[in-house]
Amino acid sequence: PFNEGKIEASAPQVLAREGSTLKLTLPVASQRVGDFTRVAGVLSASKGFGGRSAATIDVPLAGSVVAGASTSSAAGAAAAPASSSAEVSLGVALAFALVGGILLNLMPCVFPVLSLKVFGFAAHGFNRGAMRAHGLAFGGGVIVSFWLLAGLLFALRAGGSQLGWGFQLQSPAVIASLAVLFFVLALNLSGVFEVGRLLPSALSSWSARNAFVNDALSGVLAVAIASPCSAPFMGTAIGYGLAQSAPSTFAVFTALGLGMALPYVLLAFFPGWRKHLPFPGPWMVRLKQILAFPLYATVIWLAWVLGAQLDNDAVARLGAMLLLIAFALWAWQTRRTGGARAWGWTALAGLVAAIVVGASVVGASTTGGDSTSKPVVADKGPWQDYAPERVPQLTAAGRAVFVDFTAAWCVTCQVNKRMVLNADAVQRAFAQHDVALLRADWTRRDPTIGHALAALGRSGVPVYVLYRPGREPLIFPEVLRQSTITDALAGL
Repeated sequence: PFNEGKIEASAPQVLAREGSTLKLTLPVASQRVGDFTRVAGVLSASKGFGGRSAATIDVPLAGSVVAGASTSSAAGAAAAPASSSAEVSLGVALAFALVGGILLNLMPCVFPVLSLKVFGFAAHGFNRGAMRAHGLAFGGGVIVSFWLLAGLLFALRAGGSQLGWGFQLQSPAVIASLAVLFFVLALNLSGVFEVGRLLPSALSSWSARNAFVNDALSGVLAVAIASPCSAPFMGTAIGYGLAQSAPSTFAVFTALGLGMALPYVLLAFFPGWRKHLPFPGPWMVRLKQILAFPLYATVIWLAWVLGAQLDNDAVARLGAMLLLIAFALWAWQTRRTGGARAWGWTALAGLVAAIVVGASVVGASTTGGDSTSKPVVADKGPWQDYAPERVPQLTAAGRAVFVDFTAAWCVTCQVNKRMVLNADAVQRAFAQHDVALLRADWTRRDPTIGHALAALGRSGVPVYVLYRPGREPLIFPEVLRQSTITDALAGL
């Protein structure tokens, strides 16, 4: 800035796209003298402006600075976000996306499907042609799903929405739908019903003749359940992709899909690897039954997320809906295995009742109030609610600030919180260095948090940032270790 004492030049700056314009939010100086209506200075960006690395600006504010306000906006200006990914090239982002996609298979929300798919290869024997076709069909389903997700994200962000990886889980209706999906899958693995008996005979025959469609749908399912997880390297790659043009965005998401599908495709194309898999047998039935329990646990977790987003009544309605669905599936299985015709009508009645109860859950999700009204991830102990103006205020007072960008539906976030952030050694280190702890809860959609993530070059959670007075913010990896945090604090 040309005029000192107006804005906090060293504080994070938030850049957000709103339609065809870019909005730059600058924290005002905590000790400023008087208000102002224009911002003048040198604007620089790592990628430059039409061949120039910097440009002189003198623009009016989108509004006036109000006494006591913490931020002001300059409309029409553009700047590079203060992020660790600002210097990332497309090649590096693609490499990060590929590695992140591979590591995504090891995340807890994906592992049950991973196990079923890998051991499912054993059921195909060693028919090389069939194995390759099944592997390609699964990989195609994964990649197409990432394309659809990228297209939806790009379209919504072009309209001004601040959305990122896992954005659909900010909707209680989506959470309830996923709970139903996982519950039905778990019932199937437990042997409550068989898909072949559940479907009408014509549809069941078509499914048997088109096994590759089932493989592609398995790929779609894998991407759907992977959305709550974030693997290492993914944050930088997705943050870069969503800040670029559409071709770059789709390239990054394609690399993510290739990485996630790569283990299955390699297993299908190289027969030597498959010799280490056990042959089909009764063990596969037992394995299916065992893997049902992680899916039941996932349903419990999704119910907890729904309660965090809405209330306990929503959890009760979800439980009633799942009970009715289980009864309907059992009744229909009874009818298909030789039971009286009345069981079919009973199954239909149970399904209709489940739909009615489910509609009440969806209705509650649309009338749940303002998403920014209060945090839904309970803050305890030293943690305080995040507000963008608090960071420059605290750093101006000489304190370091650690911000935990989190969400109830983010599995990685919850693991990091319980295993690392709440650990006694980490809490002692925070207290020893007088670090202010802020928690930014993105369980429900919050444009303020979306803007803050965009300023850091990220588009999803988890994100962990240490703001240090007079120095650049320090961004931690998605998967935390206690030593990573304590070592960083030792350097304050």
